[in-house]
Parts: sequence; structure tokens; C-alpha cells
Amino acid sequence: MKPAVFQYVAPHTREEALEAVRSFGSDGKILAGGQSLVPLMAMRLARPAIIIDLNRIPDLAYIRAGPDALSIGAMTRQRTAEMHRLVIERLPLLAEALRWVGHAQIRTRGTIGGSLAHADPSAELPAVAAVLGGRFVLASTRGERIVDVSQFFTGYLTTALQAHEILVEVQLPAPPAGAGWAFQEIARRHGDFAIAGVAALVRLDGDRRCTEARLAFTGVGPGPVRASDAETYLAGKRLGNATVEEAGRIAQAALDPDSDIHASAAYRKHVAGVLAARTLRQAAERAKSQG
Repeated sequence: MKPAVFQYVAPHTREEALEAVRSFGSDGKILAGGQSLVPLMAMRLARPAIIIDLNRIPDLAYIRAGPDALSIGAMTRQRTAEMHRLVIERLPLLAEALRWVGHAQIRTRGTIGGSLAHADPSAELPAVAAVLGGRFVLASTRGERIVDVSQFFTGYLTTALQAHEILVEVQLPAPPAGAGWAFQEIARRHGDFAIAGVAALVRLDGDRRCTEARLAFTGVGPGPVRASDAETYLAGKRLGNATVEEAGRIAQAALDPDSDIHASAAYRKHVAGVLAARTLRQAAERAKSQG
């Protein structure tokens, strides 16, 4: 199929883009990497009246180190972030999760900001942002505002972005020193949307007891789902096999996924619990190796 008729606008500066978004409002649709929007348009599941293409704005693509976080421009390509020295060194969880996003060709075009703003419930990056405590810089002609990850994702394919705003930057704090990390997912085929996925971060004390655990799921809710009960259960415990298996069961019990053409709700729930234990085990081993 072919997309429905639309107007096309290609601003060359951030200011031009913000003015276009203000002028067109809800009639306009941002085009970043196009890996989600273009297929939806081709199937006519999305019929935007006006496309605002951000690909000619160079100052929206960057990776910068700050005192407590990496600031990543929304138009930074996923493949660029995956291979970037600062990401590998300071945000290894992000680098690991990016390898699960589609295929290399998709990541070469897909953008960090585009994936997060699209907010697909099966996407990897929202779960990573949830675990890392990400912040989102939203800009408009009125100025900027920063939204915490806990307020950014508001439902299925919806975020806190308003019609007159653009996501211009993602701020991802580095994990605490000595923390272990892991990301795993299950899909029908490599590169397919995840049936379920888990991002984990674990910190241990000198006695190898858990001082902090963060766990977030993808594919089992309308957005990233934090496993707060499991996180609480792990506090103060040594993360042996029995402990992480129990944490997986606790996390699994709190989930209420939907069924779809890819998997039943029961299967998604089962897979999520198994993955939770696996990622916690891997994150704990990495934390021990750094201790």
C-alpha cells in the first residue's frame, strides 16, 4: 500500500522545527528515523496531514557527558549510540539493550528519541530509561521542560509530549559505581518485536548483599513496567539462585499482560518471570566481578 496524501516540511534548524510544530499543532507529525511511522503510513494506520522531518537539523544529534548523566540528542541514531565510547563505558545497559533493537540496518536509521517518543510497549529503550531513571527534555516555542521517566510514559503509544512540543534530548544517569546490569528479551525471531523483555540493575555491598535492585519489563503492559515488589524483596539479600527465582515469581505475579497475535497473556507472563530471574542473575554476577 501507499501512504495517504500529506504535506511535507523539512526545517533546517531547531527553531524552525519548533515553529512548524506550533503552527500545525495536532495536524503535524514528527518524522525522526521513520522506522515506526513510515510502515504505519504505508498501511494507512497513520494518516498525518503534515510531516515535519527533523533529519536536516544537525544539532539534535549528539552524545555529551554531564556530571551525573549522558545527554543524548533525540536524533542520535541508535547504531551511533550502540557503538559510542561514552555509552559503552558509562551506560553499558543501554549499549546492551540497543543490540536487541531490530537489525543493524534499522538501528542505522532509527533514533533514540524517535523510539522513546513512539512509546511502543514492546520497545527496549523505555524499559532502559525506566531502570536508569531517565529524564526527557521537551521543547516548544515557549521554552523547555524536563519530565521524569515516571511521568513521561502515560499509556499505549502515548507520552507526556504535547502537540506543540518536540522531544529534543534524553538524559540518562549513569548507574551507581559497581552496579551490575543486564538486558534480555524473547521474540519469535531475532529482530521481531519482543514478546517480553527485562532490564535489570543490581548493586551489592561488601558482603555481596543487594543494596539496590531495579527491574523493568517491556512487552507486558501499555508501557515500561517496574517490578517494585520484586525490587523490595531483594533488598538486603544475597542473590543466589533461589533468591532470584523467587524474585522472578514475585515480579511475574504482579503482571497483567494482554494477549495478541504473537503470544497469549499467560505465555507473556511466564516468559517475563523467567527472564526476570535470568537478568537478575546476570546483573548480580557482573556486580560481583566489579566488587
